[in-house]
Amino acid sequence: MIIVNSRVLTAIVLATGAIEISTNAPAPKLAAKVTREVPSATASKQQLSVYIAQTSPLNSVDAIEKAVYDQVNQYRASKGLPPLTVLAAISEQARIHSQNMASGQVPFSHQGFQQRVTALAIPYSSAAENVAYNQGYSDAATVAVQGWIKSSGHRQNMEGNFDLTGIGVAINAQGQYYVTQLFIRNR
Repeated sequence: MIIVNSRVLTAIVLATGAIEISTNAPAPKLAAKVTREVPSATASKQQLSVYIAQTSPLNSVDAIEKAVYDQVNQYRASKGLPPLTVLAAISEQARIHSQNMASGQVPFSHQGFQQRVTALAIPYSSAAENVAYNQGYSDAATVAVQGWIKSSGHRQNMEGNFDLTGIGVAINAQGQYYVTQLFIRNR
């Protein structure tokens, strides 16, 4: 995210590979200002100020995925359950689903769950999925996991007899976080 002449620009890469750019995101706390002279359309120079926005390390996509993984395994440990192992292929399917929800290609739902599991090409005996949506929180991962713990169906998935997992997070231009976690019991 950058701010150009007082406008916030946010770019998101969609699952289709297309890039969506928005200028309606709220202005974040600024970390640095860089001013450069650039040629304008009239061949004279004008100043262009670019502000580099601070991003919260708690809410970067990688940090959220890791935090969800850690928190779910901490919860499982508190119940005497073994930790889940992350597989990149499972995370990729979860990430695609989160990106599709964030871009509006599919509703916030479990739509396409069976196709995601089938696409893994992993022999499994059972599978489950948790999805979460939130906006405006400083710690999107904790909000998602705590919401799942409070929901009996989601909690049942977290406590299930699974050994593999994958987590995918996507953030859209409106600052909405979509989290998908797949749970797999390998055969």
